[in-house]
Amino acid sequence: MKTLLFLVGKTNDKHFQAGISDYAERISHYMPFDIVTIPELRNTKSLSEEQQKTAEGELILKQIQTSDTVVLLDEHGKELRSVDFARWLSQKQQTARRLVFVIGGPYGFSPDVYARANEKLSLSQMTFSHQMVRLIFTEQLYRACTIIKGEPYHHE
Repeated sequence: MKTLLFLVGKTNDKHFQAGISDYAERISHYMPFDIVTIPELRNTKSLSEEQQKTAEGELILKQIQTSDTVVLLDEHGKELRSVDFARWLSQKQQTARRLVFVIGGPYGFSPDVYARANEKLSLSQMTFSHQMVRLIFTEQLYRACTIIKGEPYHHE
């Protein structure tokens, strides 16, 4: 199974970039993993939030293949403990050809992206910056990989 993380816009903070790169490299020891950056929209001042979500949604949907299992990281998604996320991921490894996680733009996702998604997951009831979510999610994906392999990174 190939796992992808789609991001809308670049990660600007160099500290977050370094952490994300570190975890992405670690994850790739367990499974094929890539991060796909969808270009940020330009001249958004003239766009409403809905227009921006629609335009970003079109860019996201262009990257998704018909057979992909698409999981949105969304505040209204299901919350899982790390061990439960590892179990969930292990099950997906048996059934999905390409597992695509998507972190949207600052206003969330368009109705078309929600309609295409197979599932929604939430990292927390708290709100994090989109930059920070990228780092938190890659760490959780790495943690899930180590839990699946029974390695000592995670402690109960």
